[in-house]
Amino acid sequence: MRRNPLLWLGAAMVAIQALAALIAPWAVPYDPNAQDILSRFSAPDAAHWLGTDNFGRDTLSRALYGYRTLFTISAASVVLALAVGGSIGIMAAWRGGWFDRVAMRLMDVLFAFPIILLAIGVIAVLGPSALSTAVAIAVVYTPIFARTLRAPALLLKDSEYVAAARSIGATDRRILRQHLLPNLSPVILVQASLLLSTAILVEASLSFLGLGTQPPTASLGRMLAESRNFLNLSPWPAVFSGAAILFAALGFNLLGDGLQDRLDPRLRGRQ
Repeated sequence: MRRNPLLWLGAAMVAIQALAALIAPWAVPYDPNAQDILSRFSAPDAAHWLGTDNFGRDTLSRALYGYRTLFTISAASVVLALAVGGSIGIMAAWRGGWFDRVAMRLMDVLFAFPIILLAIGVIAVLGPSALSTAVAIAVVYTPIFARTLRAPALLLKDSEYVAAARSIGATDRRILRQHLLPNLSPVILVQASLLLSTAILVEASLSFLGLGTQPPTASLGRMLAESRNFLNLSPWPAVFSGAAILFAALGFNLLGDGLQDRLDPRLRGRQ
């Protein structure tokens, strides 16, 4: 732990927030959608630890359920992008030729669009919803995984142990499963952790704009958008929802940096 404190700090932050999201149905003190008009704009007190919003809804309950929404969409989008983009990148490196050229040019086309604009375009086609948000973020991150995994796959393709596996009659599927994927796992872990942090910010941004998770489902980005008009009356929902987004993104960012320092041999001496 002394040798790599960032890894443990990031892992602890992610674990605590993920646990809070998992136990939210049993841990929240109130229904996240229950309105209490008489308690509108309450400051943090014994009844409402993080105060209430403009509808009298408990901020703590909505923040915990917002974590569930945030982590579910972000994780689903990164897994989908990894499955599609990683497969494209590995197969482009393995097959080469026209498949490599066509696949990488398609990825270049996706790279040409700004992240938020491309995500908004996908949501405009599919319609605003949690599922559309996950698909939109996955489309944005597909070329990143494809490019990230293609480069090391090209090096591993010509390695001696792959040539040895071919010489004893191993099939392409076996080589990919037994040799390439295990050696690409450090790259996959680091890239997935780092992209989870940015996926959290993209999901919060889309929800803030009203294009992500739709009411009445609790969402940290929407909580921030709804509370910005009442900062003078009660800043607490905006402060706590913004802090939740910050700590979620920071946790995965630290985890990704720590994994990179731990798994990359070129960076171990830096510790």
